[in-house]
Amino acid sequence: MSESPTEHFEHADHAHHAASDPFLARVSIMIAFLAVLSAAVGSLETIETAQTISTKTDAAIRQNLATDLWGQFSRESLKKSMYDLALDEAPSERKDALKAKSADYETRSRASQDKAKEIEKAVQAENEASERHEHRHLILTVAATLLHIAIAVATIAIVMAGRRWPFNAAIALGLAGVIGGIVAYL
Repeated sequence: MSESPTEHFEHADHAHHAASDPFLARVSIMIAFLAVLSAAVGSLETIETAQTISTKTDAAIRQNLATDLWGQFSRESLKKSMYDLALDEAPSERKDALKAKSADYETRSRASQDKAKEIEKAVQAENEASERHEHRHLILTVAATLLHIAIAVATIAIVMAGRRWPFNAAIALGLAGVIGGIVAYL
């Protein structure tokens, strides 16, 4: 097939009409706006992912510390028990020293137990925070996906020569994505 020598004029004329069509301008502006919103929601999603990982890691480190303290508590309790048993069989001149050692290990074991319980409360709080961040991440993932789909559907409105239904569907999807982004932080 050969091209008409005036075909480039026809393309220029179609381009002129497309550029002056207010609907296409609205769709183009909406696509740009949706792209900005999508980038913002995607950034928030990334932040929530990082916070999930960070708080889970902190919780695991603290849990290891609590486990170490529970081990220390067990050792100190066992030593206290050993001194208590030795106290029953010891000669009277050694009983005061054994009582002092037993009391010392009692104090140490209680301190280790109290620290371990305190750290376990912090671990629980960090695990709860991590779950909140993970929940937000999931909602923001859906919101970002809806915004990406809205951009694709809005593009269809341009390709389909100004059909209104893809534009309206893109608005609905974009609003759903924005609402999802807001709901993630409520």
